[in-house]
Amino acid sequence: MKRLLLAASLLAVLPLAGCNTPRDRTTNGALIGGASGAVIGGLATGRASGALVGGALGAATGAIIGANTAPRDRRRCARVAYDRYGEQYCVRWVRY
Repeated sequence: MKRLLLAASLLAVLPLAGCNTPRDRTTNGALIGGASGAVIGGLATGRASGALVGGALGAATGAIIGANTAPRDRRRCARVAYDRYGEQYCVRWVRY
């Protein structure tokens, strides 16, 4: 029964791992970390309190890791132009 619970929880959160925006990565990291932490905490202690603590710690850790592994925009504006309202916009980007 414990193996079935572990497999079901991992299969439930596995499709969430493919998102790419920083907010999605943070949210999905929290969901995946919370679910796996709850399963591990529950299986390790055999109590609901262990699952709650494991879920909370897993969610916090997953959110931190998800936010810090998000890809950064590695380019800057090389040439600026102005529209008819006087607002700046970038004409040419340079990667660094």
